[in-house]
Amino acid sequence: MRTRFVILAVLALGLLGTASVDRAARADPPGLGVWVAPVQELVLVHPFDPPEHRWSAGHRGVDLVADAGTSVLAPCDGVVTFVGPVAGRPVLTVLSREGLRSSVEPVEATVGVGDLVRAGDAVGVVVANPASHCAPTTCLHWGVRRGTIYIDPMSLLAGGGPVVLLPQP
Repeated sequence: MRTRFVILAVLALGLLGTASVDRAARADPPGLGVWVAPVQELVLVHPFDPPEHRWSAGHRGVDLVADAGTSVLAPCDGVVTFVGPVAGRPVLTVLSREGLRSSVEPVEATVGVGDLVRAGDAVGVVVANPASHCAPTTCLHWGVRRGTIYIDPMSLLAGGGPVVLLPQP
């Protein structure tokens, strides 16, 4: 019962800060906790490219180089709110106390819904995905939303890097 109370309290606190963020809001939002990259070696394949409109094409996150079997880290302190398939890919989502939902895929989770995690905790491993848009290499997609608005995950990292940007295949 105590665990359920803690989870509900974390969710309630996180949902208080769901203000809208637009395309121009790429700087570090004030008052956020510690954020880390979900993989140890931060190599960017595809950068954040938000759509002009919610329904338009765009890249609503970043793709990071990660071989199958690479350990995936919780990008923030929070509670795991989703583990399961989305469009045939295994996804894991962590809700931060500020109300940001951070999702990574394709990830075989080693944590479950309701688990509390700290930034940098191992939460799963990258799995091979032959249908990946990063093929023939493997990558980890990392997206962050405040409500229904996607924000650049890289803007949450202190100093934004170090980052290596690879040419698109």
